Amino acid sequence: MTETQLPLKRLTVQRSDELPQAPGQTKNARRISGVSKENTEVKDLWFGKVYTGPGEVSDPHHHGKAETGGYVFKGNGFIRFGERYEEIVYLAEGDFVYVPPFVPHIEGNLSHTEELVWMTTRNPDNIVVNLTDQDVADIEIAYVD
Repeated sequence: MTETQLPLKRLTVQRSDELPQAPGQTKNARRISGVSKENTEVKDLWFGKVYTGPGEVSDPHHHGKAETGGYVFKGNGFIRFGERYEEIVYLAEGDFVYVPPFVPHIEGNLSHTEELVWMTTRNPDNIVVNLTDQDVADIEIAYVD
């Protein structure tokens, strides 16, 4: 059987008011599944939203073997990574970021008044490995308000 002869999967729409909480969660990085194994016939893909409240910073984590693409949908954020999480990149609304597999990082909201919303996709799935007892450097962060 060729690819064009395989049975087609059903096109589905996931309504914003019916989206499930993703199985993998990290403190202050609340994940909602848009297209996932939990609500579609998808294989090897997770696509969802990640919410970080005003002034919140996530716990350290990585996404195992998953490649991650992120898009800042609303707000301004940062990602800390590297030794003791001393490296930092700042992201503004409209920016994209690629996080390679197994890279430990911390995500944060640069605003103390506005929510940060990411659109995030991963393959093969929403793998979340929360890290404990991490040595996190005390660095200066350029908050926007």
